[in-house]
Amino acid sequence: MKWFEIALVVLTLGSGLVLLLDKWFLAKRRAANASLLEGEEPALVDYSRAFFPVLAVVLVLRSFVAEPYKIPSSSMMPNLLIGDFILVNKFSYGFRLPITNTKIIPVGEPKRGDVVVFKPPHAPDQNWIKRVVGLPGDRIGFHGDTLSINGEPVTYQALGEYIGKGRGAEMTGAALLTENLPGRTHTVLEWLGRASPMGQGDWVVPDGQYFVMGDNRDNSEDSRFWTQTHFLPEQNLRGKAFLIWLNCEGWFCKGSFEPSRIGTGIQ
Repeated sequence: MKWFEIALVVLTLGSGLVLLLDKWFLAKRRAANASLLEGEEPALVDYSRAFFPVLAVVLVLRSFVAEPYKIPSSSMMPNLLIGDFILVNKFSYGFRLPITNTKIIPVGEPKRGDVVVFKPPHAPDQNWIKRVVGLPGDRIGFHGDTLSINGEPVTYQALGEYIGKGRGAEMTGAALLTENLPGRTHTVLEWLGRASPMGQGDWVVPDGQYFVMGDNRDNSEDSRFWTQTHFLPEQNLRGKAFLIWLNCEGWFCKGSFEPSRIGTGIQ
């Protein structure tokens, strides 16, 4: 949430500034004031000294190493379930400044099949998660139940009927398929034979942008449906999802808890 990011930056910079002012000016004034006991500090300085190291470590880790997110919807089933808590690698696609998300050090670019967290162009105050299926310059097509990339239909293998759990039980009965993206294999869900005319078409991915889709193909608001632009700008990327560290749907894990998902890598 952006408000948390802003608050973290403000508190870190504020406490750090208090410590610098104390070191350069306030401590000397206290030492010259005989009415104050030796070593006595104002409460603000005391609190800043206690909290600044913690805030600084959290800010650095969250901004440049890994950031936690919770999956709120079924759009990435069967690979990510509602209630999954995930970690996102913040330096896979370059080091970015907090709040503005401005890239300061380029490191790498998304690969086809990566699961990415990003700010959608039509909802920049939110964080979404989808899979990259189209890279800059790709010709993407989606017709019926089949994805095609640069004129080549992607192949699928049927794995049987999906059995959902918890809040994902609504997908019970959907077809569980292996989708063979070029260079990456993963699973998807589809209601075969129920293709809707919505979300079908052909697109060419512009430079510096990506085409993203959810693994739950019939329940995902992704690039196929975005009206202003069908593409994800590179500057909107937040990072690459790589690990599930907890699954817990309700408060205090009431109702659903899947210990088997703890420590599961995201494919």
